[in-house]
Amino acid sequence: MLYGERVRLRAIERTDLPTFVRWFNDPEVRQYLLMFEPMSMAMEERWFEKRLSSEDDYLFGIEAHVGDEWVHIGNNGLHRVEWKNRFANFGIALGEKAYWGQGYGTDATRTILQFAFGELNLHRVELDVYDFNPRGIRCYEKAGFRHEGVRREAIFRNGRYHDILTMAALQHEFSLPGA
Repeated sequence: MLYGERVRLRAIERTDLPTFVRWFNDPEVRQYLLMFEPMSMAMEERWFEKRLSSEDDYLFGIEAHVGDEWVHIGNNGLHRVEWKNRFANFGIALGEKAYWGQGYGTDATRTILQFAFGELNLHRVELDVYDFNPRGIRCYEKAGFRHEGVRREAIFRNGRYHDILTMAALQHEFSLPGA
């Protein structure tokens, strides 16, 4: 387990798959993700099997500490880790909308950056975010990502083209605990 201030990151289990299917079939959740079509259980099982054999992906369930229990509210991960140049792509999905806008995403993002830079010794973590996701953009900025570029009108969503913003965090710019 990886612990943040308000969240913990844990390994994803096969028993989580029905929850993922529920989240990713919600158009409001899905609009901020690469996926654009509804998700079946078979599709999610195939995705899970591929991830089990990958040595270049680190996937975590995000759990929020609520009262005396931990509640699974989303997932995040480092994808396509490139060991020679020490970078990875970051992705996050908070599927439980009741937890949106409360700082859980920022804490989960900072926690995975601590893992990326402090344990995996990565140099760079990058992400893409859609211009119509101001809550996500603010989360990434607060966690330590900086804007690097714009891919103009690169994604078609909700009947029109939108920009994709590229952001990245670098190891030497990130403050690790105890450093």
